[in-house]
Amino acid sequence: MKKSLIIVESPAKAKTINKYLGKEYIVEATVGHIRNLPKSKLGVDVERGYMPLYELIHGKGEVVKRLRELAAKADAVYLATDPDREGEAIAWHIAQELDGTSDKVFRVLFHEITQSGVTEAMRSPQKIDEHLVNSQQARRVMDRLLGYKISPFVWKTVYYGLSAGRVQSVALRLICEREAQINSFIPKEYWSITAEFKTSHSDPFLGKLIQIDGIEPNIPDEKTAQGYLNEIPKKEFTIAECQKKLVKRTPPPPLITSTLQSEAANRLRFSTKKTMTLAQKLYEGVEIGTEGMVGLVTYMRTDSTRLSNEAVLAVREYIYSNYGAEYLPKEPRLYRKGKSSQDAHEAIRPTLMQYSPKTVRKYLDKDLFSLYELIWNRFVACQMSPAEFEQITVDVKGGEYLFRATGSNSQFRGFLQVYDDMEEDTRKPEDEDPTSKVPTNLHPGDRAHLLNLIPRQHFTKPLPRYSESTLVKELESLGIGRPSTYAMIVSTIQERKYVEQKDRKLYATPLGIDVNGILVSNFPNIFNVKFTAKMEEELDRIASGRHSYKKVMDDFYQPFIRSLEKVEKNTHHIKKSLQEVTDEVCELCGSPMVIKWGRNGKFMACSAYPRCKNTKHIVAEEHQHLVGVKCDLCGGEMVMKAGRFGQFLGCSNYPKCRNTKPLTIGVKCPKCGEGDVTARLTRRRRTFYGCTRYPDCDFASWDKPVNVQCDTCGSPYMVSKYSQKRGEYLKCPKCKAEVAKDTALAAQ
Repeated sequence: MKKSLIIVESPAKAKTINKYLGKEYIVEATVGHIRNLPKSKLGVDVERGYMPLYELIHGKGEVVKRLRELAAKADAVYLATDPDREGEAIAWHIAQELDGTSDKVFRVLFHEITQSGVTEAMRSPQKIDEHLVNSQQARRVMDRLLGYKISPFVWKTVYYGLSAGRVQSVALRLICEREAQINSFIPKEYWSITAEFKTSHSDPFLGKLIQIDGIEPNIPDEKTAQGYLNEIPKKEFTIAECQKKLVKRTPPPPLITSTLQSEAANRLRFSTKKTMTLAQKLYEGVEIGTEGMVGLVTYMRTDSTRLSNEAVLAVREYIYSNYGAEYLPKEPRLYRKGKSSQDAHEAIRPTLMQYSPKTVRKYLDKDLFSLYELIWNRFVACQMSPAEFEQITVDVKGGEYLFRATGSNSQFRGFLQVYDDMEEDTRKPEDEDPTSKVPTNLHPGDRAHLLNLIPRQHFTKPLPRYSESTLVKELESLGIGRPSTYAMIVSTIQERKYVEQKDRKLYATPLGIDVNGILVSNFPNIFNVKFTAKMEEELDRIASGRHSYKKVMDDFYQPFIRSLEKVEKNTHHIKKSLQEVTDEVCELCGSPMVIKWGRNGKFMACSAYPRCKNTKHIVAEEHQHLVGVKCDLCGGEMVMKAGRFGQFLGCSNYPKCRNTKPLTIGVKCPKCGEGDVTARLTRRRRTFYGCTRYPDCDFASWDKPVNVQCDTCGSPYMVSKYSQKRGEYLKCPKCKAEVAKDTALAAQ
């Protein structure tokens, strides 16, 4: 008896699906794409309507051969790749390779890999959606044309090996523009005044000065503040108004791709790439004891907050059973579709309510469990009752001065019982005004005694640097990229060393700033937000059948190639503009030295090149104190050098002496006391700090050690931490005590 063949991308997905289907099915995995554009050439025939010239990926020959053999024997072939445009394209490529079987090849979409999800999908097979295939193909060809045309231009102007991307370069532009805004920002001083009051029958409370003669106060400097501090105590204060009202806070919607990445970053400290890798595993299936492989969440690349009726009914039953009737709204909560939402999939949610986090915890590793619990809690919370608070507002007036105290008391936790605020640090940053709990026994007309006045100096701040999650949020709001591309965009600009991450913030590197400057100044109509967002809309129109592949490609390629032809004539001038002339003179020929870009960073070279090929390393300012370090092999000077894994010390007598030393951070190893702490990189290029005596000493820390002794437990060192609310602070790795960084360093 013939069997049906089901083809998926992932072995884990194949294993999970195989569990739900009978022996009449064979499930095979391609392990990703089987065809791609060639690496060594453009691979796009522009003259023939932008025809892509695909070829089989190296090593996939045996996979395709086996699929052909199985397909020839099967009575039907079901392509069950991921239910998005990329999955549709993979399915199309597979169908193209299965010669002579097109009449029995079907497409099935598994939005969730469960018994019901798989069974339902198999009941309604369909043909491959050519519009989705063309949309994904257009994205791929656009990126290939731009990358292969622009990258050589970047090589000529900066250095060989760099690359540019259609969407990634716009993301880089956003980061560079934010960097420029921060660097050019001029802080402006202002002051606030907070008063401490007390009535004859209340506890003390704090109120902020909000009006002077009915106008919002403008206190630009200390002199002005002191004038008010002298005048305010002369007034008599009374409670002018006291309002109490019930405020309801509704739960957030279920997670979509962008909010999953954002919440995982804020709450779990996961990168976008890590989040999507873990979510893919949860979708494809994990081993749950004797039940075998189980798909725990629905498809994770989605921009829709829509939920199926079955899922809503199931979670409402769960809420009623586990939390009680008061936590369940009378009607299911519906969430509106966003303006740019394609609404192709449901929101990200657990597939079955029987697999609560408590039930599956022992089967998942720490990170998988954390992400699953996040998805579960957000889904349950989105269908729960609102949280209720009693909001208290008290106005205290004395003459022309009006102070306001605000506070709230929880009346009913509602959805917060499941999805509570999980801020990294709920304490207020030092430059904010102090607050206190507002007493509930205050009444209009009560005499308020002024106990204290608290002036505080503030400075305006620029917009914060992007984090991975806020960058994704910005891209989404601008219509750039789609759920399937966010993680790739963020990881690519970091892998290319255009952007680096420090304290979970994205900083444009000097290389990124220069490359962005070249691209934006020479291709202003291509590497801009509006054009890129327009192209995304064009791709959506292909997917819906409203535009043809050829028309969209013309809209992209024609303005792009015209810009490129103009710019290529100025390549030499652009390259010269990037070179910085120095006051240093070449010791070999006497010509001025200039600063150029190279594969390992900036370096000094003789301006008489190629007649004179003299070069020098540039010592970073923060490491100039290392000049004068002697080589312990030959006695020569150690100089700063840069390699593929960062900066290091190398002997100036190279190549006669090849001695090198790691670049330390000036902290003795706290574990062995003999080695020094140095910054190192993991295989995935994440920075950590370890001992120079490794492997004899295995000290390692994700956080940077600082030579500050902990006053609480006596630990010889603390580590540097950062939060958006507190800024930089130090934390003891032993007792977890925390202290402001400036305060700790000043006390040393």
